[in-house]
Amino acid sequence: MEATAVTTSMNGIAQFIQDGGVFMWVILLIWSIGLAIAIERFSKLSFKLDVDGPSFMNELQRYILSNDIQGAIRVCSGSVAALPRVLKSGLKRSSQNPAQVQNAIDATALEIIPKVELRLNYLQLIANVSTLLGLLGTIQGLIQSFAAVASADPSQKQELLALGIAKAMNTTFLGLLSAISIMLLHGFLSAKSEKIINEIDEFSVKLMDLLGTKQEKES
Repeated sequence: MEATAVTTSMNGIAQFIQDGGVFMWVILLIWSIGLAIAIERFSKLSFKLDVDGPSFMNELQRYILSNDIQGAIRVCSGSVAALPRVLKSGLKRSSQNPAQVQNAIDATALEIIPKVELRLNYLQLIANVSTLLGLLGTIQGLIQSFAAVASADPSQKQELLALGIAKAMNTTFLGLLSAISIMLLHGFLSAKSEKIINEIDEFSVKLMDLLGTKQEKES
């Protein structure tokens, strides 16, 4: 029974795509590209570039306040996330003046932030294109329907009209489904990327403050 239900569902999906015409395949291709980008970005942002900022900064703070800068650098070296890489560049210049430390942090941040935001703008583009392709397929289906009513043989009018409406509705449905799902993924990934960038800004300032306090104590 389960195999029959799966086969019936697959046949229904295949028929749905076939009734929608060529634009269905174009939307499916665009949707697949969007999903591939979203999966790749989720993997990077969640498992490579992100880190628990407050906990990481607390650990660094213990090393810095105990005057163990090399220990703090080793902690940063143990991670490939964005925040540790930025803070590490500042720690390496900790013996220099604040302007040089800030320049090192800014240079590394300018290098890393584009990697955090990489390809996210493509998701927004894909969502817009999916909607427009769905609309284009709808227009094509309506044109086919009107043509059937105007010039087809009376015995075929109903069938041609049904095919045109199916093409119009199916492409609209798939285009909107693709656009909505990609927009949701874009929103989630953009929030993730913004969180990483905000933590870089916040904890870079805190690192500068810690290093300044350390230098004041030493002088």
